[in-house]
Amino acid sequence: MASVSHSQRDPNGAYTFSSRPRPVENRSKYREPPTEQAQGHYGNIMYDRRVVRGNTYAQHIIPTTSQPDPAETHRQQEIRRRAMARKRAIEQFKPRTPEALQGRKHIDVQTDLYLEELSDVVVATDIECQTDAFLDRPATPLFIPAKSGKDVQTQIEEGELFDFDMEVQPVLEVLVGKTIEQSLLEVMEEEELASLRAQQRAFEELRNAELAEVQRLQEQERRHSEEKERRTAQQKEVLKKEKETAEKIAARAYTQKYLAELLPAVFTSLRSHGYFYDPVEKGLYCFTVNSLKLSSPFSTHEGIAALCCTW
Repeated sequence: MASVSHSQRDPNGAYTFSSRPRPVENRSKYREPPTEQAQGHYGNIMYDRRVVRGNTYAQHIIPTTSQPDPAETHRQQEIRRRAMARKRAIEQFKPRTPEALQGRKHIDVQTDLYLEELSDVVVATDIECQTDAFLDRPATPLFIPAKSGKDVQTQIEEGELFDFDMEVQPVLEVLVGKTIEQSLLEVMEEEELASLRAQQRAFEELRNAELAEVQRLQEQERRHSEEKERRTAQQKEVLKKEKETAEKIAARAYTQKYLAELLPAVFTSLRSHGYFYDPVEKGLYCFTVNSLKLSSPFSTHEGIAALCCTW
């Protein structure tokens, strides 16, 4: 936003200047991050080449343009090259010491007129001067403030205030009486504490005896109850075994009686159904049946039936 300013002179010849107001530019709260162009700028003037130090007569003038002049750069390089060539020529034509012969070597030798001893030790001398001894500083006097007011005094004759021997008797009687009374109280308290300890000791002994008797009676009752339970369990076990024995005897007698009548009937039934047989008779029967089959096959069933009836 452009601003218009103008200046004018008052009738009195005074110079005044005025400009139109303009709004404040919008600026960010924090600093902008550095850009690539600002990376080469120096943040410390101690390392800025634009700051001149030392003698200003031979200062190097930095050009105002950002890019140096190529002609000026070429000229400075040419001057530097000529200086280096001149230096090398001077060193080449400078007379030198000839090379040492075989088996020898050059060493540095002092060629001055007078020899000088070189040492790192600094020469020092001691000088003394006698002075008067210092006197001790006197002690600081005690501060005494100045008096204020008037001094007044009173004359007291001997015996006017009090007689110590006479006045001390009531105080001494009170002290002795209080001491004796306190002593008697302490003795009575000690006797009372001793009697209390004796009663407590007797009570503890009686209580311990009663506790021991109670524990003995409890243990005896526990033993009696355990013995009673044990004998009751034994009696129940004996009765149970007797009952089981009686049941086993009754079952055995009933079984023997039942089996005594059952066994003959079973054997008789099995014998009647042919489960018990004579091997000789069975062999003869089989031989007869086979013979009948071979002799008359048409009358086999009738012959077998007759043979069975005969059997």
